[in-house]
Amino acid sequence: MNKSHPSSSKAEIAAQRHFALNRRQFLRGLGACVALPVFESALGPVAKAAPAAATNPLGVTATGAPLRMAFVYFPNGAHQPNWWPTGEGSNFVLGKTMQSLAPLQSRIQVLGGLDHQNAKAGNDGAGDHARANATFLTGARARKTDSTDIQAGISVDQVAAQRLGHLTRFPSLELSCDAVRKSGRCDSGYSCAYQYNLSWQSATTPMPPEPNPRLVFERLFGSGNARDRQANHRMRQATQRSLLDFVLDDARSLQGELGRNDQQKLDEYLTSVRELEQRLERAERMGDLPDPRADTPPEGIPTNFGDHMEVMYDLLALAFQTDSTRISTLLLAGDGNNRAYPQIGIPEGHHYCSHHRNDPELVDKIGQIDLYYMKYFTRFLQKLEATKDVDGHSILHNSMIVYGCGNSDGNRHTHENLPIVLAGAGGGSLQTGQYRKIGGRPMSNLFLSLTDRLGVQGVERIGDSSGRIQTV
Repeated sequence: MNKSHPSSSKAEIAAQRHFALNRRQFLRGLGACVALPVFESALGPVAKAAPAAATNPLGVTATGAPLRMAFVYFPNGAHQPNWWPTGEGSNFVLGKTMQSLAPLQSRIQVLGGLDHQNAKAGNDGAGDHARANATFLTGARARKTDSTDIQAGISVDQVAAQRLGHLTRFPSLELSCDAVRKSGRCDSGYSCAYQYNLSWQSATTPMPPEPNPRLVFERLFGSGNARDRQANHRMRQATQRSLLDFVLDDARSLQGELGRNDQQKLDEYLTSVRELEQRLERAERMGDLPDPRADTPPEGIPTNFGDHMEVMYDLLALAFQTDSTRISTLLLAGDGNNRAYPQIGIPEGHHYCSHHRNDPELVDKIGQIDLYYMKYFTRFLQKLEATKDVDGHSILHNSMIVYGCGNSDGNRHTHENLPIVLAGAGGGSLQTGQYRKIGGRPMSNLFLSLTDRLGVQGVERIGDSSGRIQTV
């Protein structure tokens, strides 16, 4: 910014200062809008340089491959007689709902006896669907409110992301095949924020998921076709670098013209800009964006729900394969969802069918819906199993994927003995090929065990946890 000429009038000087301050405010807003979405990055893929170790260091396996953790939520519970296997331990036969998992039986664990007591009604009355969602990864009781004073608890994925997020471009990835709602009244006096969000950054701040596959792809890998994505990414980085330099130069030129209070505000602003600059430097050290080997990104939200699930699972697999993130949640549908499934011949809504009251026709239909969801989950696991990781194992071997629901029996709205599958070997730290009857333990105890496997230290409690489950 040019200095005022000595002969300038006081009015001219004041006008120039006013212009400079307005320009600074404009640049500050522009910097926030342009820079922030691209700065969710940190260090490069650890798998390329991670040393082998006798025990799991933070976020990697003993062989140095990245460890991944994901949570997939299906709605409205499961039809219990079809869900549970027969037998126990390694000698078990999968139930009807899980028959598609038979080729992967040695890669999974079926866990029975995990409960979410805080999803029960207690003194709060109706609202089991909202509580099921809100409690599933937090283990906390959701405050019954349909206003802005929502409160649940920090979710296990974010507990891990806060400690591991600096290792990847994205600390965590939140996905959904449902609508996105942050406010409004949904289930029996509970805010919609509970039913449409699975991940919670803090007790009062949910992490809104992204339902649009194209936007997920562009967030992970950039926009444009395969040839243009890297060039577009570098251009954005160069633009952001120039913008930050311009903002810093312009802001510094104001320092001698501001009063004490404005000086303090300017210092705070410069601090935030420097933090953005440091994040950009970390992003630049990571080099080019990973190449998903796709010529074009996916289209928007598919009209067919099965196609929507399939493409979101594929994007999650790509995010793990490219080490763009190691922690993710996928909300297939919020609890209480009443979607119809004409593609499998079921015109009635899911929630309606789940309250079957032992009507044989509705029981058959809820069984078909459970199979429908499991089919796409199986396909996802097969993709992870078929993809080799940097250490020669499969990505599924180096992952921990929890598939389940915060409602057990959708017909009765129960929250004991939740339907849970744990897939993947956690880099060899999990004992797969088992049906384990845990026996009335908090689901949150499983969360502590999974964070241990990730090498995260110092997590003593999540939600209502009472200890760890050592047998998984």
